[in-house]
Amino acid sequence: MKVEVELGTIAERGESAPALIDIEELLATRLLVQGNSGSGKSHLLRRLIEKSAPHVQQTIIDPEGDFVSLSERFGHLVIDADRGEADLQAIGERIRQSRVSCVLNLENLDAELQLRAAGVFLNALFDAEREYWYPMLVVVDEAQLFAPAAAGEISDEARKISLGAMTNLMCRGRKRGLAGVIATQRLAKLAKNVAAEASNFLMGRTFLDIDMQRAADLLGLERRQAEVFRELERGRFVALGPALSRRPLQIRVGSVETVARGSTPGLTPPPAPPTDDAREFILASAPVASARPAGPRRPANPPSSTDEVLAEVARARCSEDASVEAAPAMPDGEREAAFAQILSQIMSEPDAVFRQEAVLYQDFLVHCRIRRLGGPQLDLGGFRKRIPLARAGVDPEIIAGDEWGRVAAVADDMAEELRPVYYLLARAAMKRLACPSDMDLARVCASHSPGRGRSRLQALEQGTFIAIRKDMRGKRIVVLPDLGWETAAGDPAAPAGQFLDEAEIAPERLAV
Repeated sequence: MKVEVELGTIAERGESAPALIDIEELLATRLLVQGNSGSGKSHLLRRLIEKSAPHVQQTIIDPEGDFVSLSERFGHLVIDADRGEADLQAIGERIRQSRVSCVLNLENLDAELQLRAAGVFLNALFDAEREYWYPMLVVVDEAQLFAPAAAGEISDEARKISLGAMTNLMCRGRKRGLAGVIATQRLAKLAKNVAAEASNFLMGRTFLDIDMQRAADLLGLERRQAEVFRELERGRFVALGPALSRRPLQIRVGSVETVARGSTPGLTPPPAPPTDDAREFILASAPVASARPAGPRRPANPPSSTDEVLAEVARARCSEDASVEAAPAMPDGEREAAFAQILSQIMSEPDAVFRQEAVLYQDFLVHCRIRRLGGPQLDLGGFRKRIPLARAGVDPEIIAGDEWGRVAAVADDMAEELRPVYYLLARAAMKRLACPSDMDLARVCASHSPGRGRSRLQALEQGTFIAIRKDMRGKRIVVLPDLGWETAAGDPAAPAGQFLDEAEIAPERLAV
């Protein structure tokens, strides 16, 4: 069945018939729209999308966020492109399976990330399984950004991904049900192998000779007829193609039901002459930032050194033995909480994570005697089981919670040297902190080498205890599949401690 939608009216002299576009023919022959900024190009795309929405699935690649308003009136799903490549690929596959129309919103990304995100998403649509090759209009606004004719400041890798995806869309997409509708401000900036695959054209106002001549060549006009593109009013286009008209025909685009967020603003009268308060506000000096960055926050009461602790023990030597013997036995739960708190205090000392276990154990025993913990002492074997938790900064409150039991159960199945790293990742995922950096991972391994942290992370991934992925900015996200948790995105090259939020640090780690 032939499906035609009305773009507007024919603007030729003496004619007022509706200007129609055949959607079925458009799916087979594709469309190129060209016009300078302000010519009505985006308005034309919006009209086409709105009128064809009931008849065919649509995907809009939107670099400026102008088309997100379609979701309110026509139910398009708005996809924020500021997410990982794996997410975008999975979403693209699901879009084809579900046959839901969508808008890929790229406005929150810089130019290079826009190319990457658009390329990944378009390739996902293109690589869908054959059973999901349903017809789809793929509208790409500002196509010269995603299929540039020449290399620019964008990296070659990002340009290659995006240009390859656009080429697949226009050259090979028809057999997969994908019909490209691309719009550009300048034909000279659009890659020729992308533009050449379109058989339908809507040429709007343009002023540069090279673009006028190329538009005339595409429409089969003579050189002297190219001047018509300078004289076109806003919202008027010259149409040609099997889905539009067999001869060049001027059309006037009709009205739309939704409004773009980036619409051209109307004239607004300036305010009255500025008052004294306005002058003072505008002409105030810029605030001067401190030339020296603030140092790390120090605890109000720094932890005592080992020498100070031993001196205190010596002063109390006379009554110490009797005190320990007289100290009442503590319940097991309270003893475990006290052990965890003492370990947390020890680890708050500078460079404590790099000390040998035997030295840390001696410090631990001294602290236990000072606090007069009754009952049997913790042996070295029991201390070694607790030290990975302390190195990872796991607070006693977390250990006592119900969720941490699941973490401990998973950690029991892995090698002992991997547990500190897993505990650190689990702590970050539980509190939705950024993924620890390589230096953070190295610290919990008592190492100064970031390579040690990376090797432990790789061992956990090989053991299927974690999965690693990256977001569009290259930051690392670690997923803990056994727990159903994942960390926030973090920079692997960040200095140690950058993933921590001060609000998340337990109070007992800030003071002894």
